[in-house]
Amino acid sequence: MEKGIGFFEKYLTLWVALCIVAGIAVGQLWPVIPETLGRWEYASVSAPIAVLIWLMIYPMMLKVDFQSVRNVALQPKGILITCATNWLIKPFTMFGMAWFFFYVVFRALIPAGLADEYLAGAVLLGAAPCTAMVFVWSWLTHGDAAYTLVQVAVNDLIILAAFAPIVALLLGIGGVAVPMDTLLLSVLLFVVIPLTAGVLTRITVVKRHGIDYFNRVFVHKFDNITILGLLLTLVILFSFQGETILSNPLHIALIAVPLIVQTVCIFFIAYGWAKWCHLPHPVAAPAALIGASNFFELAVAVAISLFGLQSGAALATVVGVLVEVPVMLLLVRIANHTKKWFDTAH
Repeated sequence: MEKGIGFFEKYLTLWVALCIVAGIAVGQLWPVIPETLGRWEYASVSAPIAVLIWLMIYPMMLKVDFQSVRNVALQPKGILITCATNWLIKPFTMFGMAWFFFYVVFRALIPAGLADEYLAGAVLLGAAPCTAMVFVWSWLTHGDAAYTLVQVAVNDLIILAAFAPIVALLLGIGGVAVPMDTLLLSVLLFVVIPLTAGVLTRITVVKRHGIDYFNRVFVHKFDNITILGLLLTLVILFSFQGETILSNPLHIALIAVPLIVQTVCIFFIAYGWAKWCHLPHPVAAPAALIGASNFFELAVAVAISLFGLQSGAALATVVGVLVEVPVMLLLVRIANHTKKWFDTAH
């Protein structure tokens, strides 16, 4: 890790807020734009959005080195904590947290139909652990870069098999209809294809120019493409969401509440577990931060594919983008201030 959080990532919340304003303005002033984009769909998947999401996800997949999975045995407890937190705890606590807030605490403020869609968006976030920004969080906590790479690689392998079944299970429990063919198509489009392209690109470039060139030069050619793709996606998304937001501005804050509470809770579950297992801080901090943060690009993509650009589910995933960076920076600070807890563990 040669650099910490970049300019665009540091102010991501601000950019998202500006995209909300820009998207709403486009939808209200030039409605022909979202109307035209809405026609370019195939199997409920928006072609323009698909292209932008590939721009977001492909650069992340370039960083995944599956050869590092061979090092899992070196620190099995850290991998166990990461995987158990991400796949056996987080999706289900996210579901419970979102259901409690949307159907109980905020029952009088959120209509039942929208509550279903917000729940779906929260579940999609909960079933998609972070695979990219975690490298930044790891760097900021002085985490073990090689081990973080192992954790991310293992998570990507699990996403291929577990994401769709967990989403289908939880949304089924919540009474939200899920077209399995669209869900599987989304996983193919937004996980399998970009992951395969990233791995093949990595193998080709490393073979021709070496790993040092790949890490120091090639991957940095894409540094701003992910953020650009995300911001353009959000502008398009909010051009469709304008009426919903203007009629329910309070809903942004209501959606944020369970997402923030869930993020903090998951962090302390994994962090406390790592402390109890006497893991070193450079392994413990990234393990906790992976579970706390989300692969929001995937969540946004699947929400749009399953429920549409104008859905509450898509809005909920975007609120996840809005709150993630400031909350994660707070958790990074907590991790750094509690490093002594692990330095004295034995």
